[in-house]
Amino acid sequence: MWKGTISFGLVNIPVKLHSATENKDVKLRQLHKECQSPIKYEKVCPVCEREIKNDEIVKAYEYAKNKFVTLTDEELEEIQEKNTDKAVEIMDFVQLEEIDPIYFEKSYYLSPNEGGSKAYSLLRRSLQETGKIGVAKMVIRSKEQLAAIRVYENTLVVETIHYPDEVRNVQDVPNVPEEAEMSDKELDTAKLLIDQLSSEFDPEKYKDNYRTALLDLIEEKKNNEQTTTAKEKPVPNNVTNLMEALEASLNRAKKDKPQGEKKKTTKKKTTTPKQATPKKQKRKNA
Repeated sequence: MWKGTISFGLVNIPVKLHSATENKDVKLRQLHKECQSPIKYEKVCPVCEREIKNDEIVKAYEYAKNKFVTLTDEELEEIQEKNTDKAVEIMDFVQLEEIDPIYFEKSYYLSPNEGGSKAYSLLRRSLQETGKIGVAKMVIRSKEQLAAIRVYENTLVVETIHYPDEVRNVQDVPNVPEEAEMSDKELDTAKLLIDQLSSEFDPEKYKDNYRTALLDLIEEKKNNEQTTTAKEKPVPNNVTNLMEALEASLNRAKKDKPQGEKKKTTKKKTTTPKQATPKKQKRKNA
């Protein structure tokens, strides 16, 4: 998903970035209860009261209620190009324990790119033997990230880290009690319980029971044919639409016509053939 170089001092390591985690949440769709059809989400302008196409949409920052600063795609791309540097420089080396877990965001695997195996191995072994991790800056998906580079099961891992201003102030958390009074017996009992439940961390023993139960329920319903099929969208009938349009036009014409106006009628003029005069009739007989 990303190619670049990691550098520390004069050492440059060509690397590739791979996502280390995946979201396995069971995604549920929303259906119309009446016809079991998937709900469609449309981009609608509340003022114009119509659906908006993608080429009609612009990006903007809301700096106050209903007050915006619009940004063009060209302006955003220019900033992105200036700040998108595929070279990741390790700025500091620190102990992993010095970073509180609240700062960690997402994990990525690093693999060496062509010609980078030796330098990759050098950094990996150096981190292993010193027990340190590297703190660096990098750009992932148009966002500048603070990151920790460490070793996980013989593989270099990038852990993206929140910036300090992205972590909310703990003082803003409501109803956090101050130190409460407790007896020594209560404290000793709690510590004893913690000691009894203490063990080495084994991630394999922890399961997502909710996701497992939900998938089992879905599979059971599917096997018992407790399923539904969405109805197809009806195809518009051109004849019906034409009649509706004609009727609507007729109704509109009736409404637009001024009241009291009478329809003008035109009478046809009738002509009667002239009768032949006796004089002309005599000539004809002659």
